[in-house]
Amino acid sequence: MEGVNHSRVSEFVLLGLTDSPQLQIFLFVMFSVFYLMTMLGNCLILLTVLSTPHLHSPMYFLLSNLSLIDMCLSSFATPKMIMDFFAQHKTISFEGCISQIFFLHLFTGTEIVLLISMSFDRYIAICKPLHYSSIMSQRVCVGLVATSWTVGFLHTMSQLAFTLYLPFCGPNVVDSFFCDLPLVIQLACIDIYVLGIFMISTSGVIALVSFLFLLTSYITVLVTIKDHSSTGSTKAFSTCTAHFIVVLMFFGPCIFIYAWPFTDFLVDKVLSVFYTIFTPFLNPLIYTLRNQEVKTAVKKKLSNQYLKPGLLSIDLMNLLIPQTKCRFLSKLYFNFNKYVFEEQLYRSNHYLSNTKPDIQFSDVCNIVA
Repeated sequence: MEGVNHSRVSEFVLLGLTDSPQLQIFLFVMFSVFYLMTMLGNCLILLTVLSTPHLHSPMYFLLSNLSLIDMCLSSFATPKMIMDFFAQHKTISFEGCISQIFFLHLFTGTEIVLLISMSFDRYIAICKPLHYSSIMSQRVCVGLVATSWTVGFLHTMSQLAFTLYLPFCGPNVVDSFFCDLPLVIQLACIDIYVLGIFMISTSGVIALVSFLFLLTSYITVLVTIKDHSSTGSTKAFSTCTAHFIVVLMFFGPCIFIYAWPFTDFLVDKVLSVFYTIFTPFLNPLIYTLRNQEVKTAVKKKLSNQYLKPGLLSIDLMNLLIPQTKCRFLSKLYFNFNKYVFEEQLYRSNHYLSNTKPDIQFSDVCNIVA
């Protein structure tokens, strides 16, 4: 890379979000919690979809890929920002800066196309339900995801194609917590007017057109279900509203920053937090964990993983709802501890499968409840 770029700048200085020590401590705690919850939430969704057979459908396949992208998007700059809160000198190497630009545009470009693919999936499911299975086949879903990553890769390469050859002669201060392309190329020692036009025609226009397309799809879906029952319409309106808020938080800052790339606004680096930290945090809550089918699968997954018979204490059992206690005792009674309760529950020395127990399970449930 050094052979390609004849720059005298070997590193960039990141100013971060604030200089206040007290505010830095608060932001350190807040963003650490957000990042940890983002990774755990998206990882849980990804593992749940992969390990639950009845969730192997087009919608959940796309949602699991969204969780993967969100984990990547929240990791390209957030860990360094968290560590830099207590660093005396917030610097990043030239190669590291270029890497951040590469991954930022790769993941954001991929997520934009994937969000469009998800809106297409919902449009087909609601507006053309009879043709859903034939249109949204496994091959089509894989193709949509592959297209998303391909478009993201081509987009980020188009941004780096000219950045690597820019001469950086001296100024190296980036007024943000990561290397954002509009801020970095302003440090080049050439006229960047043409580069600004190119950036507006790529990143800015792509974000704006994609946002308008998603807005149109949500409106179309709402119009389609308007004649249905009031309960269904209310639920669909609530769901679409929540989805649109997340889409607005993702696309709004992108449009604002890249449609006017060389105008300095103090709010720019604050807006960058939305699509790099807040949106990956909210996506699993809005798109997936509000879904009853996914919530049931997640609870079952956690229950099977951590609430195994023989490992729970009596105190923890008492916290469970009566129905859960019955299901737990059913497994305990008929599978795990048949030798422990053998003398009390059997009339003879036969095994569980051959002998009727003295104590019926319904009596156990009534006692425990």
